[in-house]
Amino acid sequence: MAMMRKTITIPDAMEEWVKAQIESGRYGNDSEYFRDLIRKDQDRRLVEQELRSLIEEGIDSGMSKNTVPDIMKRVEHRLKQDGKLSTNE
Repeated sequence: MAMMRKTITIPDAMEEWVKAQIESGRYGNDSEYFRDLIRKDQDRRLVEQELRSLIEEGIDSGMSKNTVPDIMKRVEHRLKQDGKLSTNE
């Protein structure tokens, strides 16, 4: 993997935070910490996009014709099938 050198400027308070993260032993140096932050940001944005897609899909599907009691019965049935709800109830 090719590596690119980047120069960034951060306030003193952020520099102290970065140093503390490295001193904790979780990261070997500044670069490891920043790469981890970028990976986490990439993951978060992917999850956000997936969530937005699911929300859009739900909105596009229109209004449900199911009643609340119908939905509750289906959920109860599913929980019983999964063994998460006693069948004696």
